[in-house]
Amino acid sequence: MIYFPLHPETPEGGITLEELFPGRNLNPMKENMKRLMREAGLEYGERSHTFNSRLAQELGKWADSQDEKSEIHDLIYRAYFVEGKNISDMDELLKIAETAGFDRTSAKEILEKRSFKLIVDEDWKKSRELGITGVPTFQHKQHLLVGCQPYEILEHFVNTPTK
Repeated sequence: MIYFPLHPETPEGGITLEELFPGRNLNPMKENMKRLMREAGLEYGERSHTFNSRLAQELGKWADSQDEKSEIHDLIYRAYFVEGKNISDMDELLKIAETAGFDRTSAKEILEKRSFKLIVDEDWKKSRELGITGVPTFQHKQHLLVGCQPYEILEHFVNTPTK
């Protein structure tokens, strides 16, 4: 998994979606997101804010290095997209880490020391080099497919021979 800096300029306290998308009618965007998530079988709540995901990405990288089968990514998704939690908040991330079965003290230490900062920096660099502009982005050989896609499109993407 490569992490991507989606709105890295977002302050720790977050901003409203109206601030993120000034002058845009958010209702069609929200309805489209709900539809896409429903089609993908994912829950999606009534988000009103966006939050900086940097620390959550560092926590996710650490968790992956401890247990590749951890549910931490699902829990971060749920906290952010379903429950509207601030995933840049240290206490919120520590609750998520504990729920995923990780030691709170260890998680706090890696977040405070920023132990996985350089690794996430490398992911951000790689995402720029690959031309990734949104999430999710799927890569197959040298081709990219951006956005939530139906299963049939993903299957075709992976099974189509490339030159």
